[in-house]
Amino acid sequence: MKTKLIYTLAAALVALAPAVRANWNLSSDSRSVAIAVSEDDDEREKDRKERDKERAQAKTEMEEDLYDSGTDALDDHDWRRAAASFRKVADMQMQHADAALYWLAYSQGKMGARSEALSTLLQLQKSYPKSKWIEDGKTLEVEIRQSAGQQIEPEHVGDEDVKLMAINGLMNSDPERAIPILEGILNGRQPVKLKERALFVLSQSGSQRAFDIVVKTAKSGPPDLRERAVRTLGILGGERSRAVLTDIYNATADVDVKKSVLKSYMIAGDRTRLLALAKGETNSELRQDAVMQLGVIGARNELTELYGSEPSIEVRKKILQAMFIGGNSEKLAEIARNEKVLELKVTAIRNLGLLGGGRSGALLLSLYNEDARPEVRKGVIDALFIQGNAKTLVSLARAEKDPQMKRRIVEKLSVMGSKDATDYLMEFLK
Repeated sequence: MKTKLIYTLAAALVALAPAVRANWNLSSDSRSVAIAVSEDDDEREKDRKERDKERAQAKTEMEEDLYDSGTDALDDHDWRRAAASFRKVADMQMQHADAALYWLAYSQGKMGARSEALSTLLQLQKSYPKSKWIEDGKTLEVEIRQSAGQQIEPEHVGDEDVKLMAINGLMNSDPERAIPILEGILNGRQPVKLKERALFVLSQSGSQRAFDIVVKTAKSGPPDLRERAVRTLGILGGERSRAVLTDIYNATADVDVKKSVLKSYMIAGDRTRLLALAKGETNSELRQDAVMQLGVIGARNELTELYGSEPSIEVRKKILQAMFIGGNSEKLAEIARNEKVLELKVTAIRNLGLLGGGRSGALLLSLYNEDARPEVRKGVIDALFIQGNAKTLVSLARAEKDPQMKRRIVEKLSVMGSKDATDYLMEFLK
């Protein structure tokens, strides 16, 4: 019985085998189709992302081109073309959209379309409240309103820069009203930056009352404003301002305030007062500072006169430095050749090196050959190195017999990187 059952089952399996194979083949084909479909989907997704990337890149490039076109139009004062370009950039709402709105408003203002410009600035504030162009936009808004004859009340403006612009506009139309507001800023608790700007606006007024406020601040204002007020007097220039500066200098014992006055004399080009202080000031530090200010304004004759009469070695060193600042190579060369005080001679030599130039190279070479003192020769080597004169240094190295001095020259040449230096070093190593 068992044997018969086994035969029956075997026969059934043989009969079913084709169907099983067919189902297996069908299942394999389905899997292949599914894999192929999946691969096609991946490829399509990859292509889509690549197209999106290319479109985004093209859009970015288009925005950059339009923005550049707008800025070029600004440079050409072609406000209509600039406005057209910046409007397109703003509509794209991309990287330069906020800047484009600002420049669109600027261009509209220049064309006289003030209401459109103000509307554009309002759009900038609403759409991009955190933009770095917001503050510039507020300033531009004040300019546009004032150009339209609208008076801005400074007391009602919160932004510091915009407040000052409003005050500046008020100075042009009603200075008697603006000056007390500026004085209030100076005496109040506003930031130093705002106070400094207020001083500047006052200095541009031409009003005696405004000038008196600047003078009062320079004489007795808070320390953080006194220096700025003193400098403002130097910028104003004129005998009236210089006389006030002299009063301030003589009335104070504060060295920093005195230095501010010296700097203001320099700004005003007042050689006479600087020379008088360089000669007569008992404080050596201030005397040296007066000397340096003379150098800044190129007072060559005054410095030459001063060098001949100054007894202090340290101050004479400052005079040599001031001659370098003023570009007085002729006097420096004369002192380098004829000065008897070794320390001053070396200082003059080094300042000649700082001046550079081909003519000083020949002089330095002659000084090296004429004066065998180590201090002088080291000074010449340093000066030639400072001016990058490798050719002259090589000639010195070839002729030098002193091992220590030759070593010093070679050390300088080794870091100069010039062809003359490199060629000599290769020769020296052989």
